[in-house]
Amino acid sequence: MAAEQAFKAVINDTAPSSGGRAFGIDITGSNYNHFLGKRIGDTVDGMFVGEGDKSLSGYKLQITGGSDLTGRPMRPELAGGGIKSVLITAGTGYKGKRYVNKRGKIYRYKYDGIRRRRNLRGNVVSQDTRQINLKITEVGNRSLDAIFGLVDEAVPVEEPSGEEE
Repeated sequence: MAAEQAFKAVINDTAPSSGGRAFGIDITGSNYNHFLGKRIGDTVDGMFVGEGDKSLSGYKLQITGGSDLTGRPMRPELAGGGIKSVLITAGTGYKGKRYVNKRGKIYRYKYDGIRRRRNLRGNVVSQDTRQINLKITEVGNRSLDAIFGLVDEAVPVEEPSGEEE
């Protein structure tokens, strides 16, 4: 029996009023197939994220990254969806810092020119991808709080009046 394929989508709300909140949702079924073959930087319609009431229809989302089952990050400059061994400097997939112990204290240094060979995944979403990072580029009719159940849509919020009794 084959397990159902799914992505974990992390949706980042980049609006300054939201404070940079992130929401998580699973992408399965035919929506899963829609994401296969997309690249980092591609824009997708929000109707393919979520199902039923939790669908983000009306939203436009941009793919900003992701990772596979083992946690290998996707790099935008690597073509394809496979694993590549790359010599990299500090950035996605490698922090580029060394820890030095001096007189019983540990110090963190970032030397110039420090590089490391790391196994990273390419920029194409494949069946090995397990997490996709999405950024909102266009906002839909419903708020994200209402879609994810953080605020009840049926109850209007009363604004306080200026009069006191």
